[in-house]
Amino acid sequence: MTRKSTGELENILGKTSASQAKGYLIENAESMVSDVHPFSVYMHEMLRKYGKSQQAVFLQADFPERFGYKILSEEKHTRQRDYILRLCYAAGMNLEETQRALTLYGMAPLYARIPRDAVLMIAFNQHKGSILEVNALLSSHKLPALKTSGTLE
Repeated sequence: MTRKSTGELENILGKTSASQAKGYLIENAESMVSDVHPFSVYMHEMLRKYGKSQQAVFLQADFPERFGYKILSEEKHTRQRDYILRLCYAAGMNLEETQRALTLYGMAPLYARIPRDAVLMIAFNQHKGSILEVNALLSSHKLPALKTSGTLE
């Protein structure tokens, strides 16, 4: 049995009644997130997908390694959405993948009606350059740059 994508699972769920829920869970067990840390599992999948090491991502995100590990493993929780955005951008993730990561971490996804979020969405769609260039793009529109790492909040 192969692991199904989220889209495939959502398509199946659209045709599944409440009485079929148990069968759905059994048939799709291999595709389900069973870990108590779905963000961590998802991010490790993304790192494998893009062939990036954790250390390389932490370096590009401008995170101290220890700080990055704590966020990635969900050992510590942050309220700073910018930290998750930095990790996602440094990992090479596209907008859809980033939105999923934010949701799994328990944060609001980027929202097209908020100017800063809209510019970030463009940056994730284009994915050109480094986080410094993303911050320059934000700055050119008089919007706050992505926060740098510091102490966990």
